[in-house]
Amino acid sequence: MASFVPTSAETLEDQRLYTRARLVEVACLDCLARVGVKKNSEHHTSIQWTDRALTDCQEFARMAGEPGGRRVYAGCSRLSASIDAAVREGTVPVGAEDGY
Repeated sequence: MASFVPTSAETLEDQRLYTRARLVEVACLDCLARVGVKKNSEHHTSIQWTDRALTDCQEFARMAGEPGGRRVYAGCSRLSASIDAAVREGTVPVGAEDGY
């Protein structure tokens, strides 16, 4: 259950800008999990995972089976390589627009 549910138009727009604006769908070249990606800089990548993508990710499934389970902060190296390829191909632009 959400502890805060935005209701004002301004707050809803801020939420959209921070979580969904400029997201480009990228599919993992290995397991085909699809996520939303935004790169504000060469060093900053935002990834929005869907429940389906989390289920489809084979690397996360492998980590979940390890003692202690998957570390929350652990990323998927296969997806990272797929994002890097999408950046090289020009599918995912790099650079913030209007601060987002």
